[in-house]
Amino acid sequence: MNGGFKSLSELVSLRGKRSLVTGSASGIGKAIALRFAEAGSALELVDIDLENLKKVKEEASKFNVEVNLHKVDLSKKKEIDALWSALEGREPDILVNNAGIFPFKDFLEVDEAFLEKIFSVNLKAVFWMCQHMIKRRLSKGGVIINVGSIEAVLPFENEMAHYNVTKAGVIALSRSLAKDYGVKGFRVNVILPGGIMTPGTEKTAKDLIEKGKDPLEKAQKFMARLPLGKFGDPDEVARIALVLASDLASYVEGALIPVDGGFLSA
Repeated sequence: MNGGFKSLSELVSLRGKRSLVTGSASGIGKAIALRFAEAGSALELVDIDLENLKKVKEEASKFNVEVNLHKVDLSKKKEIDALWSALEGREPDILVNNAGIFPFKDFLEVDEAFLEKIFSVNLKAVFWMCQHMIKRRLSKGGVIINVGSIEAVLPFENEMAHYNVTKAGVIALSRSLAKDYGVKGFRVNVILPGGIMTPGTEKTAKDLIEKGKDPLEKAQKFMARLPLGKFGDPDEVARIALVLASDLASYVEGALIPVDGGFLSA
C-alpha cells in the first residue's frame, strides 16, 4: 500500500498543518475552523467581521492551536494580495474558500455595480486565493476546498441568477485546477451545501419579510423535497470539509460533494 497502513486517528489528523478559512466569523466557515482546530491544525482565519472572528478564536483556543486573525475585504484584490504577503513564511497547507454573499435580486434589476460585487466576492476572490496558494506551494502541493452551492447545479430559488453563475464558476475553476495541478500534488474539491441553517440564511429570511414575502412558504417547499426531511447544521458541512482536508480523502480529486440532505437526488 502506498505510504503503508495508517491508523484512523493518523488519517483524520491535521496536526502539523496550517489551514486558511475564509468567511470564518460565522456559519459554515466558523464550523470548519473549529473542526480543523480540533483535528490539530493551526488556523489563519479570514473575514471582514473582525469582532466575530475574535469570538471564534476564543472557541478554538480550547484545542491549543495557533490562531491568527485577518480582517480582509475579499472583494478587493489588493487586500487579498496583502493577506498573502502577511502570510509569507507560514503559507497554509490547506485553503478553504468558504466566503460568499447571496442577496436576492430580480435578474432584470441587476446593475453593473451589484453584479461586480457578487462576482468579486463569490468568484474572483476564489480565483485569486487559489492562484496565490498554488504559486506559493507549487513545489509542495496542498489541499484546496472550495464551497459552491446546490443552486449552481439545480436552481431552486428565484432571483438568484447572479449568485448561481458565480457558484457554477467556482465549480468550473475547481475542476480545471484539479486537472492542471493534481500532478503537482494539489487536491482540489468542491463542497455543495444546501439547506444549511446559518446566520446568513436567517438574514435572508428577514430580508424576504421586509420585501413582503413569506420565507416560511419557501422553506416548506424546500423541505418537501428533502429526503432527510430536515435542514442541515453548519457542522455537518464542516465534517465533510475535514474529510476532504485530511488523508481520509487522499485519492479524491476534482469531486463535487453535495451536503444537502438529499436535495439533488430528489
